[in-house]
Amino acid sequence: MLTFVYVVLAVLGFFVMMQLFIVLKMKLRKGKNAPNLAGKYGKAINSKKSVLFYFHSPKCRACKPMTPVVEKLSKKNKNIFSINIINDMEVAKSFGVMGTPATVLVNDGNIVEFFIGVKSEEFLLNLLN
Repeated sequence: MLTFVYVVLAVLGFFVMMQLFIVLKMKLRKGKNAPNLAGKYGKAINSKKSVLFYFHSPKCRACKPMTPVVEKLSKKNKNIFSINIINDMEVAKSFGVMGTPATVLVNDGNIVEFFIGVKSEEFLLNLLN
């Protein structure tokens, strides 16, 4: 019985450490240059405006409440991109996204903020201001 408890604690510890690793790795991306991308993403990054990239996955439960909000905002603001990592895996890799939902704020070609988790509409709009 005691062995079972140790195994469960080891598994839980592993998952906690992985989450901490992901958060730390994303925080270390702040202040770095944004990746050189082609197309509309590259044009947006090279503009002198703030650009918000939201990475999500259709199977991500945490993404379900936030994705419609971001997609609505992206229709109103051309500097907000909702990126499905299943369809654009290379873009997600170039930013170093390791989990969803992930939000990246780029300004003047540099990564200013890198968040993982659900954020409110007001929070996202305040990032762009």
